Amino acid sequence: MSDISAAPLKRTPLFDLHEQLGAKLVPFAGYEMPVQYQGILAEHLHARSKAVLFDVSHMGQVRIQGDDLDSLEQLVVADIQGLQLDKVRYSMLTNANGGIIDDLMVARVSDALMLVVNASRKDVDFARLKAKLPACQIEMLENAALLALQGPSAGDVIIRLAPEAAAMRFMTSSTLTIAGITCFATRSGYTGEDGFEISCAADHAEDLAKALLAEPDVMPAGLGARDTLRLEAGLCLWGNDIDETTTPVEAGLSWAISPRRRREGGFPGDSVILGQLQDGPSRRRVGICLQGRAPARSGCPILDTDGSPIGTVTSGGYAPSVGGPVAMGYVNAAHAAPDTPLQLVVRGKPLAGTVVRLPFIEHRYVR
Repeated sequence: MSDISAAPLKRTPLFDLHEQLGAKLVPFAGYEMPVQYQGILAEHLHARSKAVLFDVSHMGQVRIQGDDLDSLEQLVVADIQGLQLDKVRYSMLTNANGGIIDDLMVARVSDALMLVVNASRKDVDFARLKAKLPACQIEMLENAALLALQGPSAGDVIIRLAPEAAAMRFMTSSTLTIAGITCFATRSGYTGEDGFEISCAADHAEDLAKALLAEPDVMPAGLGARDTLRLEAGLCLWGNDIDETTTPVEAGLSWAISPRRRREGGFPGDSVILGQLQDGPSRRRVGICLQGRAPARSGCPILDTDGSPIGTVTSGGYAPSVGGPVAMGYVNAAHAAPDTPLQLVVRGKPLAGTVVRLPFIEHRYVR
């Protein structure tokens, strides 16, 4: 039964274009968003072979300005001091228990830090940044759109439209002029493929999207393919694979904590996180390949070969590029080694699976 008191769904600046393109629209993080256009499978495979365009304008874009930008280190595990101009870094906001409030991308530009945070967490993140960094000016960019062009053809497409992009590599940023539109772009994404996330003024978003979609290698894609692509790439989704009860070490995200931050700490939950780095966590996120064709979904119990509970699936489904069902989940550390046999309970039936190294497919970033 629907909740008639629920707030109306928001719409991104590309909503009208989604309707024109025949998108199937669904509620997501408070927005009416496209889940697919021509089908999740077709969009997924096109992203792996050519390029797709996602509307990710629902995500939060935040600008931090001030004389002490490095004070962001009080809230995140990243080395902000060491973040050079026009470089981008993945990080996490943590709480006092070491749990992940949100994961985010942060870029250093000439006079500011630019953050992209998850749609479902942007209000929480914004409030925390405002409260904890009073000496900085924190602005949510409400009138900006965000598009993600992803796939092996993404670089060629952007370079045709903005030749200066040829100098960009993975996890760098630049101001580009694309189809006459001034954009802030990072060479990044969440598919495991090469790609760009492109921010522009909301009133230019439709023209930018149409210019990108006019390229022969580019097709629109929705949230369905975005989910299968990030799952194959072994990338976490906040609310599924990570949350405020999950630490970066448990989630396999320790690589985001630099040697200096490991030595010095100084972020929320540092004693818990640094203790787990030294002694190991009691549970770990793992990848799992299943035998057969039945996919395991979030919440499915994970058992050892004797049938004893050892964990829970957090993300799962059919992986088109793998050709079978895969899953991610948390298991007791004793069962986290690759090649460990286990069982996943799908519709009440235990199915055989094996722990595998993440990601399920090779990342193809341009470094």
